Amino acid sequence: MGSGIAQVFAQHGHRVTLVDVSQEALDRARRQVEKSLTKLAEKGQIGAGDREATLGRITTTTDLSAVAGAGLVVEAVVEDEAVKRRIFQQLDRTLAPEAILASNTSSISITKLAAATGRPEKVIGMHFMNPVPLMALVEVIRGQATSNETTRAVVDLAGSLGKTPVEVNDFPGFVSNRVLMPMINEAIFAVYEGVATPHAIDQVMKLGMNHPMGPLTLADFIGLDVCLAILEVLQDGLGDPKYRACPLLKRMVDAGWLGRKTGRGFYTYA
Repeated sequence: MGSGIAQVFAQHGHRVTLVDVSQEALDRARRQVEKSLTKLAEKGQIGAGDREATLGRITTTTDLSAVAGAGLVVEAVVEDEAVKRRIFQQLDRTLAPEAILASNTSSISITKLAAATGRPEKVIGMHFMNPVPLMALVEVIRGQATSNETTRAVVDLAGSLGKTPVEVNDFPGFVSNRVLMPMINEAIFAVYEGVATPHAIDQVMKLGMNHPMGPLTLADFIGLDVCLAILEVLQDGLGDPKYRACPLLKRMVDAGWLGRKTGRGFYTYA
């Protein structure tokens, strides 16, 4: 997600500093951006010179203080509230007072993240969809203290990136994952209970419901650990047992079968 967000901003003329915990992760992110831009160029969606120009706008570093001059930071780390709060506290100390702090969280409360800073009015959710360069939606989530000015600035910015911003309120899972994750979880229960194979379930949803991707293929793409984390946020935040994660999902995460990123989930990947 981080590399995709960096790519989209850079494609639209913004200078981007991409920060990660290791040089290995940064090198992998840069390769992903290069691969994505090459595909866009091959399809004629960007010009030949646009690829190099976009790459030239992206700087990578493991030093978080390198973003000190940024007007906007989009956090896209692991879906863990404690980790996100620590990063927001660091960023709050590092950035100029007028800078906006956005989170790409798919489920965690923007209000709670904002409370970790001294600028809650400038904290907002900016939830991109994956793959970021191809998907149009950006959920824009206002926390309890997010100002109208911050919201307008982020909505306008998302639009300038060629995205469609949709404003939603700060509830667990927002709209996208409050609707999506129970469907994925129910598909996993169908496997767990022996109703059908993963392939059969995906075929039913693709051919019968006109979904472009079956729910279990999508779960592998998102990451089964991420799906589990979101379901736990939904259950904790809304207190409803209907969000209880399927035992099979928990067991697969425990086994390290996280989907595409580990080579095995509901399907096996080369």
